[in-house]
Amino acid sequence: MNALMPSATAPLFALAEPFAPLFDPFGFGRAAADYWRDSVERSILYWDVMRQRGNEYLEHIEKTRPTVLGFDTDIVMEGETLPRPVNYELLRVHPPEGVETDELARPFVVVDPRAGHGPGIGGFKPDSEIGIALRAGHPCYFIAFMPYPVPGQRVEDVVEAEVTFLRHVAELHPDSEKPMVVGNCQAGWQIMMAAALEPELFGPILIAGAPLSYWAGERGKAPMRYTGGMTGGSWATHMLSDMGDGLFDGAWLVQNFERLNPANTWWDKQYNLYAHVDTEADRYLQFERWWGGHVVLGGEEIQYIVDNLFVGNRLSTAQLVTSDGRRIDLRNVRSPVVVFCSQGDDITPPPQALGWVRDLYDGVDDIIANEQTIVYCVHDKTGHLGIFVSGSVSRKEHAEFTANMDYIDVLPPGLYETTVSKASERPDAELIERDYLLEFSTRDLDDLNQVVKHSPEDELRFATVARVSEINLGLYRQFLQPWIRAVSTPESARWMRKMHPNRMGYRLLSDRNPMMSSLPVMAESVRKHRHELGDDNIFRVYEDIGSSLISRSLDAWRVLRDRALEKAFLDLYGQPLLQSLVGLKGAVEGERQVPGSEPERRRFIQRRQQEVREQVAQGGAHEAVMRSVIFVLGGAPATDGRNFRRLQASRSELEPELRLEDFKHLMRDQFFILKQDREAALEAIPELLKGLDAKTIDGHIEHIEHVLAASGELSEHAAARFERIKALFGKARPATRRTARRSGGASGNSSAKTSPASGTSAKRGTRQSASEASRVEGQAQAAPKADAEPADAPTAKAQARTEAKPAAEAKPETKPEAKPEPKPAVDAKTEAKPETKPESKPAAETKPEAKPETKSEAKPAADAKTEAKPEAKPEVETKPVAEAEPKAAQAATPASREGGNDAEKAPAATRRRSTGSPRGQRRKR
Repeated sequence: MNALMPSATAPLFALAEPFAPLFDPFGFGRAAADYWRDSVERSILYWDVMRQRGNEYLEHIEKTRPTVLGFDTDIVMEGETLPRPVNYELLRVHPPEGVETDELARPFVVVDPRAGHGPGIGGFKPDSEIGIALRAGHPCYFIAFMPYPVPGQRVEDVVEAEVTFLRHVAELHPDSEKPMVVGNCQAGWQIMMAAALEPELFGPILIAGAPLSYWAGERGKAPMRYTGGMTGGSWATHMLSDMGDGLFDGAWLVQNFERLNPANTWWDKQYNLYAHVDTEADRYLQFERWWGGHVVLGGEEIQYIVDNLFVGNRLSTAQLVTSDGRRIDLRNVRSPVVVFCSQGDDITPPPQALGWVRDLYDGVDDIIANEQTIVYCVHDKTGHLGIFVSGSVSRKEHAEFTANMDYIDVLPPGLYETTVSKASERPDAELIERDYLLEFSTRDLDDLNQVVKHSPEDELRFATVARVSEINLGLYRQFLQPWIRAVSTPESARWMRKMHPNRMGYRLLSDRNPMMSSLPVMAESVRKHRHELGDDNIFRVYEDIGSSLISRSLDAWRVLRDRALEKAFLDLYGQPLLQSLVGLKGAVEGERQVPGSEPERRRFIQRRQQEVREQVAQGGAHEAVMRSVIFVLGGAPATDGRNFRRLQASRSELEPELRLEDFKHLMRDQFFILKQDREAALEAIPELLKGLDAKTIDGHIEHIEHVLAASGELSEHAAARFERIKALFGKARPATRRTARRSGGASGNSSAKTSPASGTSAKRGTRQSASEASRVEGQAQAAPKADAEPADAPTAKAQARTEAKPAAEAKPETKPEAKPEPKPAVDAKTEAKPETKPESKPAAETKPEAKPETKSEAKPAADAKTEAKPEAKPEVETKPVAEAEPKAAQAATPASREGGNDAEKAPAATRRRSTGSPRGQRRKR
């Protein structure tokens, strides 16, 4: 038995066991007895877990550097030794046993929030942000902080310290890419401020659940943004700091978080432990060690945060200025920014995480002109803590962010939404190497507004709150602050912190309470003789139903409370009279101006556009390949890391010494060039490939096709773009190869004419005019030169000069061919389109019969190439080729393919005369 049922009564229960069905036929009595015993045992175990929680809390707060990190660390740099000392420090995280890191890999730096809790939540278990990065082979660093601030510490000092830490990490890894920085919750805005001041130090930035636009939000959701207005502004925060003798207790912030969800705070969390005390104890204690590890902020720090961020909303509007005159403008961030938020987050809802983009930019073109890459990912349901604590989120989203960070780093500027899908559920699962696939889709501000839910009326209300807060703060400082500071002492401040309800609960349920002394003995006895109850017990089912009713009741009360709070806020601060009294207009026209529309920003965009125009025709094969890939993928609905990995492989073949940073700049430059003037950028591709042989050009096309095939079959739009790229690369093929084909075609056709099957060459030879004979003589003189330079442009030029005179004589030449073979002439018309590409310009070269004799000795290879051509070719050379030339020049652009050499050598007037005679022949026929 156990401690609740003495062993002396055991024989009685054993004797009564066979008769139980007679007295309890339906089993209710037995079920009730089992439930009673189980509930008593669970109660004892529950209170023992609470006792352990209190003991761990006391042990945790007595440490000098408390942290809940689940990995071993070494101190790399202490913030107290900096010129402007702070209570922060830089730690190097050691990988667990069996995990190795690469010192050449990109280092990861994780920063935890200092919002009432202690540090370590970003790596307190293996499936965490730090754990995922370590398993991926990245060196990891952690920026931690101590419970109490350095006297006089300011937010600017903390930001400067983080900049110093990042600079030191970069020095420790000189051969690696810039560090990736992860900022959780309140650490997110600190990291963004640091990146705006020192943008060159940062690699990609991931901000998880971090609020940056504090006025944003959707009505009916996340009412925490109304708190400042309903308390009259920031004066209450300043009063608590004065009562704490210049220190602000972080337990007040934790209490605000807990009030958002009373059902979870007052019932669900504790009942879940009670109902599953046999399995949930370890997880509960691990989390509570962080949740109860309250820290203290300096009064000046919390004053800066509340006035400038929570109430003033000055960060997302570029209104913050440091003490040395530097403006903190988030548009100065040069690194890609990944914003990870969730619809289930009631502390940092998606509008507050993403509203800063709309606050700073008029449109996506403004983002692109500013060379900023912004990626956002919105989770469906996880809560605020789940964004950077949940193991499932870490294994899915954070693992994919880590694996694709290099791809994110080279993404062209713009606004993207990323989604994570399970590989096994996709039709192209065989092409995906990992369990999940991270895809990127381009978005504009209209798409973003569907998430942000911007309301000018609400923004005017929050602007009114900011003015009211300034007034109330001034009144507090004038009338109350002197009295409160006069009666506050360090001892009274410590007593107030100890008596805080959130702290008191831990102290009361610990071994320091004498009433808890017998609890460990009872709990140990229960664990030895535990009688767990099955889920099919009817009373246990009733217990779960009752718990659900209590939780729903608390949720209903929360909904009523939040609606009443929202209505009171909207009615109070929406009054035109109040808005006018604080100096604001009572209409929407008083909305502030977006910083992105300032004149200096316009001039910056214009200068950047001019720089891009000058780079259209600069570069070589690598620029052409990159430009082509960006153009084709721009027609795809989404891209993913598979294209990037293929592109990296091509990069190593094209330019093996190119660093990722240079590769990033190359990709961004080509994107800007395409964005500025797409047609000019595409038409310049042949110029970038100038000087390459046909084999090399074909190899580049294969590289591009290999990259595009990584993500499966191309969409119809993307496939059409790829066909255009192949045509542009075809235009860049050397002129020697095209001329050889044309010369060979002429020789082959001439040899066909002299064959016994045709017999037409002899007839043509008897009817040649004197002018034609002189032209043949000129060709014979140019033949030796053709041996050294196969291009037949000089011959075409000589023919073009003499073509105008014998145009009338050339007319009867087509009649003998049209009579015996009229049908091939019709066939030749249908073949004119493909044949016009190599033969559109020198169509007149095929008229004289002396051409085969003069060129057959100089270029026998050309004859060999065209021996197999059909006999209908002579008619293609005279009539159909010339007729199809204008159409082909418009549809297939043969002039652009061949005009790069031939068209420049032949005058335009001569070309028009040479192409006019076949049309006259057709009219005569």
